[in-house]
Amino acid sequence: MQLSVDPAAATPPYEQIRAQIAEQARSGELPTGLRLPTVRALAEELGLAAGTVARAYRELEADGVVETHGRRGTLIAAAGDTAHRLAAAAATEYAERVRRLGLPAADALAAVDTALRLAYDKS
Repeated sequence: MQLSVDPAAATPPYEQIRAQIAEQARSGELPTGLRLPTVRALAEELGLAAGTVARAYRELEADGVVETHGRRGTLIAAAGDTAHRLAAAAATEYAERVRRLGLPAADALAAVDTALRLAYDKS
């Protein structure tokens, strides 16, 4: 696993780590089941505080990119399963919320379309 952090970048170090691991997992460079270094080991290797790496790992876990298994460590998750499940849950929450707000379905879909274009254009 190759990671680099640019301390002068506008992007915070934890986000640089998160983005690199997520991309490497999506591309298959980091295969499903691969154990990531411990928080302390990666922090030491990158010259960062352990809290910075811990935050990156928490964000990756929330995104379904990694799974934490106690003594077995933090592993790359199976991409489709977790990511699709989390996306479906988020979509359901959004649909319920806009319905309660009284937004017509067409307006709700337009809001999602705009948000997705903005999110993916950042990449």
